[in-house]
Amino acid sequence: MILELWTCVFSALYFYVQGAKLPEPEVEIEVLYKPFLCHRKSKYGDILLVHYEGFLESNGTMFHSSRRHGDKNPVWFTLGIREAIKGWDKGLQGMCAGEKRKLTIPPALAYGKEGKGKIPPESTLIFDIEIIEIRNGPRSHESFQEMDINDDWKLSKAEVKEYLRKEFERHGYAANDTHHEVMVEDIFQKEDEDNDGFISAREFTYKHDEL
Repeated sequence: MILELWTCVFSALYFYVQGAKLPEPEVEIEVLYKPFLCHRKSKYGDILLVHYEGFLESNGTMFHSSRRHGDKNPVWFTLGIREAIKGWDKGLQGMCAGEKRKLTIPPALAYGKEGKGKIPPESTLIFDIEIIEIRNGPRSHESFQEMDINDDWKLSKAEVKEYLRKEFERHGYAANDTHHEVMVEDIFQKEDEDNDGFISAREFTYKHDEL
């Protein structure tokens, strides 16, 4: 017992002296339900539609439910870009539409020392989360392939303009060639880093609101 204690002490001192970071705490994941068929799994960059209920681990108090509070609708968020707490980004990877998980999230991956609203500082949180729908994010590999009409792994001005036209029509707006051309020029000015007249797959990672 004494040997184990000193081993822990020396390990902690080693991390302190070396200036290394201690391992980041993990999210505890329990799969509550998983559908038999799974056409795709969630990954960073995807947009997820979820229903959730959040509880304080300390006393079991529910602090929010998308089904009971607000407009009672599920919520959209993008996985992996800190739109939600870090524990969600970690705990909702690799899920199927229709899957339900219970996440136990330590304070460091939730609201930490500050807390938020009904959540006290240093609170471990429990979430029951169901993914309703998974969509490609605006900067996903799939979105790039959708825009890359001739499959040459780069986007021309004509391809981007065609994508904008379709997006405008999909949202109920009339196509406007002059407006689209201005938008395309602005996009290329910001994203075509090597000025070769194309947006490569690498350059595509730069976020721009129009795309």
